[in-house]
Amino acid sequence: MYILMISMHGLIRGNNLELGKDADTGGQTTYVVELTKHLVRNKNVEKVDLLTRLIEDDDVCLDYSEAEEDLGHGARIIRLSCGPKRYLRKELLWPHLNQIVDKCLHYLKQQNRLPNLIHSHYADAGYVGQQLSLLLGIPQIHTGHSLGISKRQRLLASGRKIHTIEKQFNLQHRIAVEEDVIQHASLIITSTRQEIDEQYKQYTNFHQARFSVIPPGINTSKFSPPSRKKITSESQQHVDKYLDDPEKPLILNICRAELRKNISGLIAAYGSNSKLQEMANLLIIAGPRENIRALEDAQKKVMTDLLLDIDLYDLWGKVAVPKSIAQDCIPEIYRLVAKRKGVLINSAFTEPFGLTLIEAAASGLPIAAPDDGGPRDIVGNCRNGVLVNTLNQCEIASTLIYMLEDSSRWRQWAKNGLTGVKRYYSWDSHVKKYIKEIQGVLNRDKKKIRRQYVINANIENVSPNLTRVKAALISDIDNTLLGDKSALIQLENWIAERKGKLAFGVATGRTISSTIDILKRNQLPIPDLMITSVGTEIYYGSNQLRDEGWSTHIKHLWRRDAIAEALAQFPGMKLQPANTQREFKLSYFAKPDAFPSIAELYSYLHTLKLHCNLVYSHDELLDVLPVRASKGHAIRYLAYKWDLPLDKFIVAGDSGNDIEMLAGDTLAIVVGNHSPELEVLKNQARIYFAEKSYAAGILEGIANYHNELQPALN
Repeated sequence: MYILMISMHGLIRGNNLELGKDADTGGQTTYVVELTKHLVRNKNVEKVDLLTRLIEDDDVCLDYSEAEEDLGHGARIIRLSCGPKRYLRKELLWPHLNQIVDKCLHYLKQQNRLPNLIHSHYADAGYVGQQLSLLLGIPQIHTGHSLGISKRQRLLASGRKIHTIEKQFNLQHRIAVEEDVIQHASLIITSTRQEIDEQYKQYTNFHQARFSVIPPGINTSKFSPPSRKKITSESQQHVDKYLDDPEKPLILNICRAELRKNISGLIAAYGSNSKLQEMANLLIIAGPRENIRALEDAQKKVMTDLLLDIDLYDLWGKVAVPKSIAQDCIPEIYRLVAKRKGVLINSAFTEPFGLTLIEAAASGLPIAAPDDGGPRDIVGNCRNGVLVNTLNQCEIASTLIYMLEDSSRWRQWAKNGLTGVKRYYSWDSHVKKYIKEIQGVLNRDKKKIRRQYVINANIENVSPNLTRVKAALISDIDNTLLGDKSALIQLENWIAERKGKLAFGVATGRTISSTIDILKRNQLPIPDLMITSVGTEIYYGSNQLRDEGWSTHIKHLWRRDAIAEALAQFPGMKLQPANTQREFKLSYFAKPDAFPSIAELYSYLHTLKLHCNLVYSHDELLDVLPVRASKGHAIRYLAYKWDLPLDKFIVAGDSGNDIEMLAGDTLAIVVGNHSPELEVLKNQARIYFAEKSYAAGILEGIANYHNELQPALN
């Protein structure tokens, strides 16, 4: 098998991961790198590519600007550029994800084979994986790592206001993407049963049968009890220099400097309890820092509050907060804490899994963790600690005292943890179950897998111009190409001058007969390619040869008659005339205040197990398409099929049904007379908003992209 792994955010490299450097570089980063390395050692797997974002930023290591990193045995990290060159936190990546979809399509085209499977991690990669899955017909499996609904609930419980939560985390959009991924994915892998029963079940598109619990593994050669490996004086000095009485037991907290990790609650619990201070010191490792002032705002606030709280409770000499501990030293820190008969506490508000809990267990260190998410399974399997309500500071303190006061109980927990990790959390057992589950997916989806080769179908006898061109211009017709006759003539001349180098095409909501008719009435030549009926049909040249590969590709899950019957109950929706309806398109008139919201329609159709893509435009037109069909997907299909990079496609449009076509790696032009629904695209990279209207706006946009087009067209 060839598996494409996708993890978009954070700092990802093969070795010495900078865990805790920021809020996005944590357990997920470790998991995807280790899974990639261990999967490729299995006899059933030939190749694993881990796709992530390429970063060129003086504030991060040069490693993240390398386009490819070999992990050995057929595993690689592939980095593709996406949005600005600088490092971005995950909440800022959403507008740029279509670009990574396009770049990944181009990358995959260069490979000798397509992946058998796409495995996405977290909601952002889930979106990328879903688009690639739809375009290529490759099954997608997904691991959420954390979920938007659960995060919102815990933040609200901690006292945050809904508007500030939304402003910082963009959770409404994230949850909508999660709903789409849950509906589409062939398999969703979780680390715990609790994630399924209490977190995923809150989503409208939840379906029990598509979930599997596979706990992640731990590298037991790295994490082991103090009896098996020595502790260097360097690691010990990192901690002891902060403490007046360093030989006391240590309460260890390892986390990112992030609000939901609840470091302030832990400090308050420790600082308010004199007995706990007498029993143990507190060691907090919250990621590396050189200068707190230079951290991003969220991290800066957490670290500033931490130091202020230490001062408030006068904990100097009792609390160690090292500035920087290399990841290679973390196993020694666990062993040091275990040697001094301490405990690890995860004080987070919510914890989807908790990799540090497994690392601690493998090091012979008892654990305390939130009574939420992954810790329930870990403590249940390993019987090596206590669950605690981390919203209650008094309970945190009393739990820690309970764990530290009985040495025989401490030893039993330590022993249980070592046994439990070996039994439940080895990478060998994880990969064995993983392979079994994905082989089941591939067997169920054999027809879908075969469809991926449709995209490479025979291309003889199809507009030979397309096999030689270096760029393409694709424009909507109504209100974009047409509307200014003088400018249209200029645009025609520009296209004619580049014949042989430039393919000309249209992308329209019109049927093919209506498209031909309107072009002839305006004395326009028949284009090299025509994307018609809102992206559900593709035709080539004057002989109107239909791309049957595209038709086969978009048939997936399409039940036209059942959808029409389901939507007939809504009085605010009226079918458009019969000549606008097509095999893969249902079209309605629908005024904004007269029919349910798009979200409500999706939800209703899902309850009937009906799948489609809803496209609303001009505040009155609703098109219902197969899930794989849209103008944007059609263009990406053509780019892949004809081996023409997306960044050589000039696309122009004016309305909501052009959004997918305009967003991404294309050279997009929004004409000056555009509909208000396109305002959401403003300030996005590679989308030019022209001041002029119609064909004049297209010419203005072409002039804007002169430098990008010059090498191909001159």
